[in-house]
Amino acid sequence: MKTPQERKSVSEAYIRARGIGVFEGLPVLPSANEVRCKGLDAVCRRAVASLLMTQIAMEISREQYGNVSFFVDKLKAYGVMGALNAKEQRLVSGMFSAQDVLDVVWEYECCWALDWTLGLVEDISDAGSICDCERAIGLVASCRGSEEFRSRCTMRSTEEILDMLDLYYRYHWACVQHRHIDPQLPVGDLNEEVVFERRRGLEWLISEEQDWHEIAMNT
Repeated sequence: MKTPQERKSVSEAYIRARGIGVFEGLPVLPSANEVRCKGLDAVCRRAVASLLMTQIAMEISREQYGNVSFFVDKLKAYGVMGALNAKEQRLVSGMFSAQDVLDVVWEYECCWALDWTLGLVEDISDAGSICDCERAIGLVASCRGSEEFRSRCTMRSTEEILDMLDLYYRYHWACVQHRHIDPQLPVGDLNEEVVFERRRGLEWLISEEQDWHEIAMNT
């Protein structure tokens, strides 16, 4: 088991090797024995719910409102209506804002982080481009229900999750620093939106918050 400082050092070495700026003063994350990850069932429900909700958000963004009911029926069939966060609930109820729609569309990347956590995706350390949306859809659509989806999943260890979260935490600092403070800071090919949303999904795994839009994303 790595110490928090060892994990930080590994992340920084990896980031430097990719030509991305590092801030050595950025704090360490907790150790694996200091956090409690959400369980397999909760992660599976969130992964399925968020994937289906991205489809609803996409249909709304295209003004294809007639297709929304199809995905609402899917949410019910998979038994994940109770796993929706506040923004997702507003989309389903029809009482949403344009920002709600945009935020839920970007949940594709949060979902991709969960798919990695569930062992369905091999690696997400490259944050230069958006996820494979078609594959993300297929991971759920190829299952006849939530039980079949769950049967295909194996949670990664807390240690692995913290390793990836630590990397994204430091990616995020570089992106924010580059955009707001020092445009000369190198960020390689990082896509800030991808970094932010995947970090959100990873943070949710170790957070007491149930709604990932309520998690503080400070750097």
